[in-house]
This record gives sequence, C-alpha cells and structure tokens, in this order.
Amino acid sequence: MMKALRNGLLVLLAALPLFATAAPSAHDVVKQTTDQLLADLKANKQQYRSDPNAFYDALNSILGPVVDADGISRSIMTVKYSRKATPEQMTRFQENFKRSLIQFYGNALLEYDNQEIRVLPAKQEDPERTSIGMEVKGSNGAIYPVSYTMVNINGQWMLRNVIINGINIGKLFRDQFADTMQRNGNDLDKTINGWSEVVAKAKESEEAKKAGGQ
Repeated sequence: MMKALRNGLLVLLAALPLFATAAPSAHDVVKQTTDQLLADLKANKQQYRSDPNAFYDALNSILGPVVDADGISRSIMTVKYSRKATPEQMTRFQENFKRSLIQFYGNALLEYDNQEIRVLPAKQEDPERTSIGMEVKGSNGAIYPVSYTMVNINGQWMLRNVIINGINIGKLFRDQFADTMQRNGNDLDKTINGWSEVVAKAKESEEAKKAGGQ
C-alpha cells in the first residue's frame, strides 16, 4: 500500500512540470493581455491622453506578440491580391495594418474611464480556432460586446479578428481594401502606403452609421 502511494506521488511530481509549462488557452491569452493592457492604461492614462503615440507604442508592445499579423493581412488582401504581392509589400502592409489596428482599438480605449470590462467565462475551445467573448459596460450603463477570433499557430493562440459592438473589423478592412484597390487602379503600393487614411475614413463611416441607427 505504502509502495503504491509512494509510486503515485512520484508520478504526480514528475507530471507537475508539464502542468506548469502548459501553453495558455485562448481564454487565458485574452484575459492576461486585457489585464496587462488595462493596468498599463490606468498607470499612464494622463500621459497617453496628451501623447497618443506613446499609447500606441505601449499597445503594440502588449498586443503585438499575440496578433497574427500575417494571417490577418492575407485575409484582408484576399488571395486575389496577396498572391501578387512581393514579400516586401506583404511586410510593409503588415506593419501598416498593425499600426492602423492599434490606432483603431487605442482611440476607443483612451475613452475608457473605469467602465467595467469583463472577459466572459471560457467555453469549450476548438483546438485550432475559437472565439472569446468580452463585455464592456459603458458609463451610460449600456453593454458593448466584443468578440476575439483566436487561432492556434504552432501551439500559441493568436488574434485573427475582432468584432467590436457589431463591427467586424476583419470584414470592414477587407471590404475597404478591395474598394481602395479599385479606386487606385489596382496599384498595390499606393493602397498599402495610404492604408492608415483608409482605416480612419472607415472608422468615421461606421461611427456615423451607428449614430444614425440609434
């Protein structure tokens, strides 16, 4: 009996390092990233309001490692355009995309004023792709839903898309990219270089639609 117990304890102790080094779940990644982001915002909010670029840099350092920039960029471009892009063009678009996403997301966060932000309880996760929900309670009491699409890349959960209060960022950017390519005569460099302006106009358009629908 004692021998069996001792052997059982040895097996348990041998397994502990495996539990300790287990990769975080998609829910864990979203929760940990959100907590880190809000803690940084709380500590530096006054500075960030006067210097938004410092906030964008901080956001990039926190969100950058968990954003699947390559996957999102190719999704936005679609196969029609990404297969024609050079490696340099893809890299440049990824950089411009991440910057525009950070600004799109960051501008909303700068308005954050101690509202309640809650990552919803974890659900059964698909091993390759899953959605993690969040709720943001505004100062007016309204609840704004957020959904993160996460994909498993080589054992690490990465962000592939965000839906903020009904605005599907991936679809919004994809539609804008196709429209801009048409207006630019399929000039990929021109579209990539002007991407930040495209996103800014798209954001204004979506906000106007939301305001008009209320």
